[in-house]
Amino acid sequence: MRYIENTVTDPAFNMAAEEWLLTETDDEVFMLWRNEPCILIGRNQNTLSQIDERFVRDRNIPVVRRMSGGGAVFNDLGNVNFTFIANGSADDGLDFQRFTTPILKALRGMGVACSFEGRNDLLIDGKKFSGNAQHMHKNRILHHGTLLFSADMADLSGALRVDPEKFRDKAVKSVTSRVTNIASHLPSPMSVTEFIEALMTVVSQQAANTIVSLSDEEVAAINGIADARYRTWDWNFGRSPAYDFTRTVRTSGGLLEVHLEIEKGRITSARLFGDYFGIYAISDIEQLLEGCLHDRTALEQRLAGVSLDEYMMGVSRSALVDALF
Repeated sequence: MRYIENTVTDPAFNMAAEEWLLTETDDEVFMLWRNEPCILIGRNQNTLSQIDERFVRDRNIPVVRRMSGGGAVFNDLGNVNFTFIANGSADDGLDFQRFTTPILKALRGMGVACSFEGRNDLLIDGKKFSGNAQHMHKNRILHHGTLLFSADMADLSGALRVDPEKFRDKAVKSVTSRVTNIASHLPSPMSVTEFIEALMTVVSQQAANTIVSLSDEEVAAINGIADARYRTWDWNFGRSPAYDFTRTVRTSGGLLEVHLEIEKGRITSARLFGDYFGIYAISDIEQLLEGCLHDRTALEQRLAGVSLDEYMMGVSRSALVDALF
């Protein structure tokens, strides 16, 4: 098995690194890595329905879709991620305990009382500190999981807080759980880098000099995948399953009720209701919105130059764009 210490903290790169190692190599792999603050969305999720768009935008938090299913997770530098890639068969099915057992063993060796619970979670005193997901590619399986070590809980809860009434779809939903940081349960203080080193030592059961880094050639290839997929709007937002969006807000011009139908990240139908006044038919604005990406920047560009007051007196362009999210 190849033991990799990946020190890159760009989430798009790290998602691409997993894809590269899974699809372009034959090695079995164990890798530890961290991300700068970001949200990782499950492959089958509607991105906007999982995040607080304003919170994420104001803090410039990247949102990246991963290969595997499951729910959305918040990452920061206090969160350690682990990846196993093993050769196998789809006939073996999903076996989460196979890959989480070494992690539990390592944590118990550090004095942390932890357990595997439910379908894919690791818990301490009934609180979740790790979620796990898997993905098959031909005869290879990728298993990855999060380990909350010293994550910022305020950002974690804020980034994933969203109004469930705004979205109606059949996409996979994230499950809210009570969470805890591993650092709070260690008998002796430990930094996140010390934790990574201890975890790698236990799982590898080998000397530190057997731990390798990604080669320059691999880094170049991985960045190519990141640019083509994990750094693109089409992958991270556009691949969301079809959904309906509904929102009612009060503006300075009156009550505004928004109904959108979205497919492949684009607005296919828009209806705007309310008690606002206007000179011209609102259907002009509804038709203008059709075909636009359900993306704040794209909507601002689409509405630029429109004398909105003639359609919705007292409703500013920024208020309308806010209502569309």
